[in-house]
This record gives sequence, structure tokens and C-alpha cells, in this order.
Amino acid sequence: MIIVVDVLNQKQRSYCMSRIRGKNTKPEILLRKALWKTGLRYRLKNNLAGRPDIVFPGRRIAVFVDGCFWHGCPEHCQMPATNKGFWKKKLLKNKARDKEVNRTLEQEGWRVLRFWEHEIKNELPGCVKRILQAFKCTVD
Repeated sequence: MIIVVDVLNQKQRSYCMSRIRGKNTKPEILLRKALWKTGLRYRLKNNLAGRPDIVFPGRRIAVFVDGCFWHGCPEHCQMPATNKGFWKKKLLKNKARDKEVNRTLEQEGWRVLRFWEHEIKNELPGCVKRILQAFKCTVD
């Protein structure tokens, strides 16, 4: 068994973790720019459950851009080697919260779309297409 020791001390690690963005991440910006180019106009600030990254209030569509690590992507999430118990619990709570947010929004009449950050980086046109299809499914 290989034990990996963090090369940063606690203060340095805390600083690095504090620099991780919760809003305006690269995948979010890529998706927003692509949507803008197609002529879709959206809102960013909202008080909806889970604080969706992009909202189309008139169509009641909420879009989330989920980070592969923080939301437990089955393809890309790698559990950290240290403090495994903490991280496993943390990521499971994030997934449970995502499901609850989806359920709450759907009960309020919202259509919820979630994209993994790798989908946006690798398949941006497909992500935009899914949002456009959601527009066609909603009634004016």
C-alpha cells in the first residue's frame, strides 16, 4: 500500500482550497458564451433551490454545470488518497443534495438540466442542443 502525504502544509492547502471557484468557472463561461451565440438569453442571479448556474425564467428551465470532482462524476471523480472518510461522506452528501434540488425544482414546475464539466469541454454543441430541445418541449 502506498501512502501519499500532502506536499502542502495545512495553511497552504486551506489557501489552495479557498481559491476554488463556485461561480463563473471555465465550463460555465464556455456554455454561457455558446448559448449567447445562438441567441438564447438567460439569467445568472436567482433564488431558486440549489442556485442554478443558468436560468431561463420564462421557460422555467434551470441549468447546472457540475464539476466532475465535487459532484462525483462516475467517469472522472478520483477519491483523494488522504482523509478518504471525509471525502466519501462529503461527495455522497453533494450527490444527495443534487437529487433533492432536482426534485424540489421539478415539483415547482421547473425543467432541470445538468451537465458534467467534461461534457461541456468535450461536447459543447451537444450540450447546447439539449438546452435548445428543452426550449422546444416547453409551452409558450
